[in-house]
Amino acid sequence: MFLIPCSCRTTFAVPENYDHQGTAWSRYLVCPKCGKRHDPKNRLLEPGYHRERYWKVDAC
Repeated sequence: MFLIPCSCRTTFAVPENYDHQGTAWSRYLVCPKCGKRHDPKNRLLEPGYHRERYWKVDAC
């Protein structure tokens, strides 16, 4: 699972196997709250669970 943060303070998720091969307009993801388009190649955040019992972004 990857997370995409938006400037409207919403974070939404896409699956790991999300298609990165789409055309320029079809690959953009639309924020469910404000409708802003996001390029997944720029801001995919990968969360990971740490032994201290919290979630943290492992990779960008």
